[in-house]
Amino acid sequence: MREPPTAVDAALRALRHRDLSARELEERLRAKGFEERERDEALVTLERTGLIDDARFAEARARSLAARGAGDRAIRHALRLAGVAGESIDDALQALAPEAERAAALVTRRGIGPKTARYLRGKGFAEDVVAAAVAGANDDELG
Repeated sequence: MREPPTAVDAALRALRHRDLSARELEERLRAKGFEERERDEALVTLERTGLIDDARFAEARARSLAARGAGDRAIRHALRLAGVAGESIDDALQALAPEAERAAALVTRRGIGPKTARYLRGKGFAEDVVAAAVAGANDDELG
């Protein structure tokens, strides 16, 4: 007869697919019916062994979102939803190319115009960054 999986076993299965924040992992364990004590013990064990690390998660997630065209505001929001602490979010954003550079690259790829400006705003870029990226692209075109 097989013993039911432990909270650590369930957490390891969840981490097999992708890195998760401690809060995301805790929520998954709660959804599977593990008691608070079991969840806490599993999280402590996995943090101690380095299998969950919110700073590492934040940096990887920020890079992934930035690569898909997200601005700092959108990245910050996604990391907050994942339960990452403010300091780790700030560090993850600092590790990225500056938001203005990322916006300028998108303008170069998508072209200048209101449609691109709306796209950047929708992707969480700051208004001043959007304005500067579009204006900077116009300056480059004018010589």
